[in-house]
Amino acid sequence: MGNIQSFCRKLTTHRVFEIAIVVVILINSLLIGVETYATNPTIAFIQKFILGIFTLEILMRYVASECNKEFFSSGWNVFDLSLVLIGYIPEAWLANASIAMALRVLRVFRVLRLLRTSREIKLIISVLAKSVSSLFYNLVFYCIFLYLFAIIGVTLFKLPNPEHLQGDALARYELYIENAPHAPGNAADPYGSLDESMFTLFRVMTGDDWSDVRYNLITASNYHVVQISPTVITFYHVLWFIISAFLLLNLVVGAILNNYQEVMNSIKKEE
Repeated sequence: MGNIQSFCRKLTTHRVFEIAIVVVILINSLLIGVETYATNPTIAFIQKFILGIFTLEILMRYVASECNKEFFSSGWNVFDLSLVLIGYIPEAWLANASIAMALRVLRVFRVLRLLRTSREIKLIISVLAKSVSSLFYNLVFYCIFLYLFAIIGVTLFKLPNPEHLQGDALARYELYIENAPHAPGNAADPYGSLDESMFTLFRVMTGDDWSDVRYNLITASNYHVVQISPTVITFYHVLWFIISAFLLLNLVVGAILNNYQEVMNSIKKEE
C-alpha cells in the first residue's frame, strides 16, 4: 500500500501529469460549449471518456493522501469529487425536467476546474476566500446606505398615480410623460417603490444612464409633477454616485489588496 501511495503522490504532483490534466480540462470545457449548439454520439463518448479520466485522477489523489482528513480538508478535492459524482447521475433517473436541467447546469461547472490549473489563479482564489469576511461587512455597510437613500428617493421622487389625478394635475402628468418617458418604455417609475428605488440606485452606481433619471426628474419638477427643486435632485444623485461608486467600491478594493498582501506574506514565510 505504501508503494502505491508513494507512486500516486509522485505521479499526481508531476508536472507532466498536471499539464495532461489541464489539456483534458480544456477539451472538456470546449466540448461543453460545443454541446450548446449540437451533440452527437462521438461527443457523448468523448465526454464519458473524460469523466473516466477525472475519476481516475481523483482516485489517485485520494490514494496519495495520508488520510481521509488530509484529502477532504482540501476544498479543491471536495469540489472535484462533487463534480465527478454529479457526472455519474443518469438523467433518465430524473423524471422532473427542472431537476434534470439543474443537473446539466451543475455539470457545466466542470469548466471551473480550470481555476486550479495555475498557481496565480489559486492565489487569487485564496485572496477572495480570505476577503469574504471583510467583504461581508462592506456589503452590510453598502446595504445600509442603499436602504437609506432608497427610502429618501421614494419619499422625494415618487411620481403620483395618474388614476388619482384630475384636471390640471393630470394634464401636467401627461405632458411630462410625453416629454420625458421612462427608458425603456416598459420601465417602472424609478422611485415608485422601495425595491424599484434600490434597483435605480444600483443602476446609478454602475453608471448606466443614471443622468437620464436625473433629467427626467428635473423635467417632472419643472412641470410640478414632483414638488422637489432641481438642485435637490442633482445633489441627491451626485452624492449617491460619490458614495457608492467611489467610497464603497474603494473600500472593497482596499480590503482585497490588504488580504492579497497578507496571503503573499504568508506564502513567503512558508517558502
